[in-house]
Amino acid sequence: MTKTVLLASACAAFVLTGCADSDVAASKPVFNPGTMISATDLGRRIETLSSDDFMGRAPGTEGGQKTLDYIAAEMKAAGLAPMGDNGTYFQTVELAEATLNADSMMQITHDDDVIVAANASQTNEAIFWSKKTDAALTLADSELVFVGYGVVAPEFGWNDYEGLDVEGKTVVMLVNDPGYATKDAALFNGDAMTYYGRWTYKYEEAGRQGAAGAIVIHQTAPASYPWEVVSGSWTGAQLDVVRADGGADRAILEGWVTEDIAKSLFASAGLDFNTLSVSAASTGFEAVDMAELQLNATINQSVKTVESANVVGGIRGTVHPDEYVLYMGHWDHLGNNGVGEDHIYNGAVDNATGTAAIIEIGEAFVEAGAPERSALFVAVTAEESGLLGSAYYAANPIVPLKQTVGGINIDAIQPIGETKDVIVVGYGSSELEDRLNDILTPRGMRIEPDKNPSAGYFYRSDHISLAKRGVPMLYADGGVDHVTKGSAYGEAFGKEYTEIRYHKPADEYDNSWDLSGIKQVSEILFELGYNLADSTDWPNWYDGNEFRALRDEQRAEMDD
Repeated sequence: MTKTVLLASACAAFVLTGCADSDVAASKPVFNPGTMISATDLGRRIETLSSDDFMGRAPGTEGGQKTLDYIAAEMKAAGLAPMGDNGTYFQTVELAEATLNADSMMQITHDDDVIVAANASQTNEAIFWSKKTDAALTLADSELVFVGYGVVAPEFGWNDYEGLDVEGKTVVMLVNDPGYATKDAALFNGDAMTYYGRWTYKYEEAGRQGAAGAIVIHQTAPASYPWEVVSGSWTGAQLDVVRADGGADRAILEGWVTEDIAKSLFASAGLDFNTLSVSAASTGFEAVDMAELQLNATINQSVKTVESANVVGGIRGTVHPDEYVLYMGHWDHLGNNGVGEDHIYNGAVDNATGTAAIIEIGEAFVEAGAPERSALFVAVTAEESGLLGSAYYAANPIVPLKQTVGGINIDAIQPIGETKDVIVVGYGSSELEDRLNDILTPRGMRIEPDKNPSAGYFYRSDHISLAKRGVPMLYADGGVDHVTKGSAYGEAFGKEYTEIRYHKPADEYDNSWDLSGIKQVSEILFELGYNLADSTDWPNWYDGNEFRALRDEQRAEMDD
């Protein structure tokens, strides 16, 4: 039996209806969404989480622990039950924290000329680190080789490492993938970035190939963010999963260089960067030896294990309590780097907004009354360090993933105000989009695909950790088509945020924020998840999606 939360278009009210013989349905009153999702409460939580008191919410720090305690207290106050370890709200996540010592250095030379030099604090041209957990590492006279995009993608007939032995060498790679560069819809996914375009993949593949060093060339357009985001994100303590092998499968050194430095490196080797960049996006590209250039590095680092946590609350279903709808959003940000007058990365939009939203939606579930299925609300750690908290949850789920009906990820809702649209990142992925559309239509709203698919946002937030294991996930964001000011206003708002505030201390809460749009999308995602939790439907990935086969296997196990 399915009960539905309906939006009455004339009065914008939720009505919970059901069969007359259902005691559960009969006990559920009519709700006003304006009282269920509170802009005041959203604003209060966002302002608190992004205040200087929380010191940038870095995992493993005093500010991180304060954040964990606050979220748990808010979940408890909202009426959500603890679903973490040993009857608590916390799922413990151990992380490896590595901090470069001041005497760490990296140089790339041509003969005796130093083309690029970097250390732990000098990050204007290059930045580096190691995923290995050794306290002392060296890299001596490692020859450079340009491997294009550094991609091995059999399904696309692409292998930048074909016939290449990079043992002991440093591979140099472009960011994004060949489809972005060519805009050819028949090449990879055209302008929409694939996972092969992500820096995470490129470093992983370099390690698999046996490279000693792995350098990605930063370019603002294909990366979708300026160099300041790179230097800000990789300065100071770096977090990683605790690797049983101590990072044996990774290169000794990983890092970035600016585009200008890359051009200088190529020129010193008698090569033209622009010409080779075009060639790298062409079928049949072959790696280019740059043996004239050598990388030397000394990495001395302090490595320790730090404890963080995912915060998990839930509400138990009345009919199918072993089936779960999942809400997820990351609570962490970049902390306090101690540099400059304003050195706290407050992360108001990213992602105090999403954290506040999942708590508020959880509170709305409690107020609406338990649906037939259970619901989980997970605030995950260490997203900014490579989606580590969600990856841990996916590998160690609170409930089996095959019993997770579907999930909704909330990450960085911009305070634009109410809009006529909702952006779906990775549009065309799952049947959750159909359910979302059914909710938007009575509101006179619409789904809009991600405006910048080349940025690869679908692979840059926590839903992908669950998606890669088969669970249908929706990453929906606030829209851009403002109800009175139009799309140009919303697009300009987003552009200003990306250029001036994203991953910078300027991402701060402002009392002038228009919270109506954050409230609007929270209402919509509440309705979406509650309807799914109050049904017997099992949405899947669309046919042809890369994750469909995994989900089909999970469903087959459930049917056995």
